[in-house]
Amino acid sequence: MARLDINSLTLWITAAAAQHPHDLADHVAQRTGVTRRTANKALQRLVDLQWLQRDGTARQPRHRAGLLRQVVHSYPLAGLEEDIPWQRDFAPHFSLPAPVRRMTQHAFCELLNNAIDHSEGTSVTVSLRQTPAHVQLLVSDDGRGVFDKINEAFALGDPTLAMLELSKGKLTSQPQRHTGRGLFFTSKLADVFDLHANEVAFQRREWDADGWSPGRAMKRQGTSVYAAIALDTTRSLDSVLNAYSADGAGFGFERTVVPLRLITSTLAGLESRAQARRVASRLHQFRRAEVDFNGVPHIGHGFADELFRVLAGTPATAELVPINMSPAVAAMVDSVRSG
Repeated sequence: MARLDINSLTLWITAAAAQHPHDLADHVAQRTGVTRRTANKALQRLVDLQWLQRDGTARQPRHRAGLLRQVVHSYPLAGLEEDIPWQRDFAPHFSLPAPVRRMTQHAFCELLNNAIDHSEGTSVTVSLRQTPAHVQLLVSDDGRGVFDKINEAFALGDPTLAMLELSKGKLTSQPQRHTGRGLFFTSKLADVFDLHANEVAFQRREWDADGWSPGRAMKRQGTSVYAAIALDTTRSLDSVLNAYSADGAGFGFERTVVPLRLITSTLAGLESRAQARRVASRLHQFRRAEVDFNGVPHIGHGFADELFRVLAGTPATAELVPINMSPAVAAMVDSVRSG
């Protein structure tokens, strides 16, 4: 007797339950080629696992989405408009708190638009999943990969430097059409954020003071972005946008944080003036830049002098504010500033 793979069913059963509430077993049997009895057994298993709810009578059951929900769709990128999939294929099937729904729509549209406008790929797959605790979004395209695109556009030779620039925000290879806010603010909305491309990965956890760190890369062509938002989060889209304005209340993107830990390792610390120039790159676009030394135990005189005396003294550089300094780093910064 044919059996149904429950994991495969979960990819489309949420939408199917909404479209076939009174004849879901017949729909599953027809779609998968199994008997109605086998389909009914699978549906009961999905009820037990909380993917479905069932009411009505034994002879006339009615199915609807459960606490667990998931919708997965793939689209050709040519001619795709990011708002249509959200409105038509995804939003109707999820029950999210209003602030989380707004953040999810923002992340969905920003990430899908990035795939459309920047990936140079042919297709994209979007998965949205709801659990009792989180909403989880995964957008994967088959394009050239975000780090290659940035490296080429900004003459960088290392994915880590590309990630450093992304972490600052306002990075775009199409300034006439984009402002470089999408990926930056989507990462700040999420409790868990993973960025995979070109067999390289970086991750950010909202509760982790270390900020961005290397992750375990997916071995696939293109860019994949995963974002998870807790359903009970106290964040809102407005509060995240406000946090990066100069006064903490507006919507101007005037403040950024530069995570120096990204460009350090056990083999290479922050010693050179060239490193300082990379850190300061594009900071003239902001009014205030917090230079985050979390995880950096010490720095060299050349790095500190270039960043906090030479570059900080030019009109084209934002106000540089060092944060999370170790005693050794603070002493070096003070030495170059006072000198």
